[in-house]
Amino acid sequence: MSKQIYVQAQADHIASFAKSAPISAIEELVWNALDADAREVKVDLVTNALGAVEAVRVADDGTGIDVLRADSTFGFLGGSWKRLGSATAREHRRLHGRNGRGRFKAFALGDHVEWRTTVRIGGDLLSYVIAGDIENPGVFNLDSAAPGPATGTEVYITNAKVNCDSLLDAAGTVQALASKFALYLKSYPGVRIFFNGLPVTPLIVQRRATDYRLTLENGATARLEVIEWKSKFVGAGKLVFAGTDGFQLHERAPGVRSGGEPYTAYLVSPRFPDLAAENALVMDELNPEVRSYIDAAKKALKAHFATEADDALKAFKKEWRARIDSFSEKEKRTLISLLKKSLAVVDG
Repeated sequence: MSKQIYVQAQADHIASFAKSAPISAIEELVWNALDADAREVKVDLVTNALGAVEAVRVADDGTGIDVLRADSTFGFLGGSWKRLGSATAREHRRLHGRNGRGRFKAFALGDHVEWRTTVRIGGDLLSYVIAGDIENPGVFNLDSAAPGPATGTEVYITNAKVNCDSLLDAAGTVQALASKFALYLKSYPGVRIFFNGLPVTPLIVQRRATDYRLTLENGATARLEVIEWKSKFVGAGKLVFAGTDGFQLHERAPGVRSGGEPYTAYLVSPRFPDLAAENALVMDELNPEVRSYIDAAKKALKAHFATEADDALKAFKKEWRARIDSFSEKEKRTLISLLKKSLAVVDG
């Protein structure tokens, strides 16, 4: 089987997705794998002798790309098959994609992309390759391949772009991915994501996680989960709106300082999917209902970090009391003398 698939969209519109940030492209490819019922997704960077990224591989054990839907999957921008349902077929997990744009973000990682996939149709395993090139983004080539041992898809991206080297910061990349998939991984504990062999889980990159139950003035409730990270990374410092299934629907600046520690605040409510569908979340504080959730979250965040600062001060005082108690009487007198001299200089 060999054919060409023509995308029903302008080439420059398709090529515009190639301008996405590398981490954003990785996220979309992982979401595509999860929407295909993958239980395990592996993202690996292929480097050359100089240590630069020359290829990116995203492999999953999902149900594969249905060859019968190849024309609609790759041929229409904005016409994703996922609009036909709200849950995956095998695991019944919530679908993420709707607009059919995620696959084109693969070109943000490299100029040539191949989807090597195996799907079960009837009782048979059918494998094929769909390939596309950024120089001709409106055309994909579909060819049959030898059947694999199981269903799944490997997206292999070559002629990697220079900015893909930003992904080589494994700790930062894992933290960025963990922040995006934190709630989803909690909602579906059977799912595993790896980046260059490292598990993508908030547990290994978070310093602390704290949950709060919020009650608004109108009686509505929401859950606020504050995850403080061990180190800073691009994308930290967000207030994220999510449904109870772990899907992130909107994000904005939290408007509350932490005192220096990077954090992400996840605001969770069953009301948010409806508000997202009404385009109310993107209006932020211009929408009265959304503003009430934001105000409640800000209040809780201010209290959270005020308590944390107070605890840190208490710990600091306790540590210094213990140090001073361990001093000899002579050392204590010397310390007091130095403090008096310092105060005299300040007063003078």
